[in-house]
Amino acid sequence: MAEKDEEAAAAAPASQNGEDLENLEDPEKLKELIELPPFEIVTGERLPVNFFKFQFRNVEYSSGRNKTFLCYVVEAQSKGGQVQATRGYLEDEHAAAHAEEAFFNNIMPAFDSALRYNVTWYVSSSPCAACADRIVKTLSNAKNLRLLILVGRLFMWEEPEIRAAIRKLKEAGCKLRIMKPQDFEYVWQNFVEQEEGQSKAFEPWEDIQENFLYYEEKLADILK
Repeated sequence: MAEKDEEAAAAAPASQNGEDLENLEDPEKLKELIELPPFEIVTGERLPVNFFKFQFRNVEYSSGRNKTFLCYVVEAQSKGGQVQATRGYLEDEHAAAHAEEAFFNNIMPAFDSALRYNVTWYVSSSPCAACADRIVKTLSNAKNLRLLILVGRLFMWEEPEIRAAIRKLKEAGCKLRIMKPQDFEYVWQNFVEQEEGQSKAFEPWEDIQENFLYYEEKLADILK
C-alpha cells in the first residue's frame, strides 16, 4: 500500500476547499474549480467541518487532498512557572508556502530566550523533505523549543528522501507520531467549527483504527 498524493488531480479531482467534485455535471465549471490559483496561507481558530472530514481523514490513498492543515497549541512557560497558551490552525496550498514553514514565519517568527516553548502540531499529513529541513534548522537554533507533531497520514513515505527527512526530525529532537482516534477527536472538539450553542460528538469513520495501525507500522519501520 502506498501514498498517492502526486496523482490527486487525475485520480479524484477536488475543489480548493476539499469538497469532492466528481458529481459536478458541468465540465467547464469543474475545469474552472480545478484551475483556481493557489490561495494565500489561511489562519484561524477553528476550521470548517467539511475541511476536517476530508483533509484529516487518515486514508491510505489521499487523492484530491492537495492541502496541509496544521492545528497548533503553543505553551510558553516563564522561569517563574507561568504558562501562556495559544492555539489556532493554518492551511496552505502546496503550490505556495507550506503550513509548517508558515507557522514559523507567521505564528512564531521569533523565540524569547527567557521562555520555554512546548509546541504541539496536529497535521493532516507529515512534512515534506523541505519542511522537515526547516523544522530541524529551527530546533537547532531554538534550544528552548520542544515540538511534538501528530500526523493523520504519512506523506509519500516510500520515497527515500522522505524517509531520511523523518529520521532527521527524530535526531533533531522532534517527536513525530501518528494520530490515534482519540487525537482526531481532540482536534474535532478543539479546532473544528461547532453549531452555535451545541457541540456535536465526533463520529469516527469506519477504518480509522485500521489506518492508524497501518501508518504506525510504517513510521516504526522508518525509524528503526
